[in-house]
Amino acid sequence: MTEIEIGRGKRGMRAYSFDDIAVVPSRRTRDPEEVSVSWQIDAYHFDTPVLAAPMDSVVSPDTAIALGKLGALAVLDLEGLWTRYDDPTPQLAEIVGLDPAVATARMQQIYAEPIKPELITERLRQLREAGVTVAAALSPQRTQQHWKTVVDAGVDLFVIRGTTVSAEHVSGRAEPLNLKRFIYELDVPVIVGGAASYTAGVHLMRTGAAGVLVGFGGGAAHTTRKTLGIHAPMASAVADVAAARRDYLDESGGRYVHVIADGGVGTSGDIVKAIACGADAVMLGAALARASDAPGAGYHWGSEAHHPELPRGVRMELGSRGSLEEILYGPGRLADGTTNIIGALRRAMATTGYSDVKEFQRVEVVVSPY
Repeated sequence: MTEIEIGRGKRGMRAYSFDDIAVVPSRRTRDPEEVSVSWQIDAYHFDTPVLAAPMDSVVSPDTAIALGKLGALAVLDLEGLWTRYDDPTPQLAEIVGLDPAVATARMQQIYAEPIKPELITERLRQLREAGVTVAAALSPQRTQQHWKTVVDAGVDLFVIRGTTVSAEHVSGRAEPLNLKRFIYELDVPVIVGGAASYTAGVHLMRTGAAGVLVGFGGGAAHTTRKTLGIHAPMASAVADVAAARRDYLDESGGRYVHVIADGGVGTSGDIVKAIACGADAVMLGAALARASDAPGAGYHWGSEAHHPELPRGVRMELGSRGSLEEILYGPGRLADGTTNIIGALRRAMATTGYSDVKEFQRVEVVVSPY
């Protein structure tokens, strides 16, 4: 890519968000019913390329089970309310009702309750007994402390998710998590991220991860750009890490690592463009927090919103658009890309002539900002 001169002493790459690009129809079209949107990671097959983000406003044990039965994969946050309180219903209700002026400070107090290993075991048991794929997330900082409890509880997919996760973390205070050694010794597939560049993507793939999260997660509720000055325009980030996947496939002799867009994927059109840029699946936060049966009751927040020292997110009101099933499969009752998102993906693939997700990654795109 061509660098742009920002000033005499600084140059930078031009990067694009999903709003900056559009998919181009081809010479062929298909019937939407003949399009496959399924995907598989390791031994686990899913009807839709959707992961529910590990955020308390999106995933509870009940919604994880419901989403699993709808063909998606829900990732439970093991540092959230469900592993801090026996019944977090009162805390969820309080967060929803907080005055915006005091929301951050009060959420910091609520999330100061310690994580209880026995609750990690109990929540994962609930998911396993329901017969759905069990996926759960920890931050890199908590993985060393709780990974054995998670694995012993019978997790199927282990997600290590942070704002930025690197394969080489330098610390003079404590021994950092060695991802390569950790993933090699673990007996379950690991999804790790976020990454936002080709180089970061390659290094995470070399750790042995089954999937790499691209982006910072929690896009709608994030203030990372304001607080840290860090931002990942998602179209460019996904395309860069998809290129890393291609090159790592050759380097490793055929090992395919899944690329999952995580952040900035708020509507069905964003999902279409994420896959067009090379993603195998998308991780959704705000899109599913709009469900009437989501635990956030129309509000949305991530772990960054209650960081004890430097909050980098907000609790935001999204409202409700329909049930989880309506958001995924319709019928759509609004023309804003917030309901029947899988139907929209099918139609986009059919309109451009592609029959499955892997094929659709080759679709032509243009730079066409709104």
